[in-house]
Formats: sequence, structure tokens, C-alpha cells
Amino acid sequence: DPRLPPAGTVIERAHAGVAHPVTVGDDDFEYQGERYASLSQVARAITGTPWNGFLFFRLSKRGVRA
Repeated sequence: DPRLPPAGTVIERAHAGVAHPVTVGDDDFEYQGERYASLSQVARAITGTPWNGFLFFRLSKRGVRA
């Protein structure tokens, strides 16, 4: 997906006053030692609610499609 930075890049989002770094992989994402297939799964693990991962990590704006 062109919205994603290159593999190995660490993206970070603060939620509830805590920074949450996520490492972009070739085919997945690593967060707190666990692998996730999508950013949406990572966002849900962080917040406990469903999120569009690109919106949560501010890699896309609402209403804009790549």
C-alpha cells in the first residue's frame, strides 16, 4: 500500500497519554513483541475499539482513498 512507509520504519501514535511505537514489516506489523496482519488490528489492540488503522496512525485522511 503506498500509504505505508518502508519496512523497518517505526510509526508511533500517542493514545491515552502513552506512546505506542509500531514497526512496519514486509507483510505485517510488530507491536509490543506481537505480530499483526493489519494496522487496524494494532489500533484495536491499543484502544480496545474498532479503528481504521491508516486513520488511527494518521497515514490517511478521512474520505481520501489511495
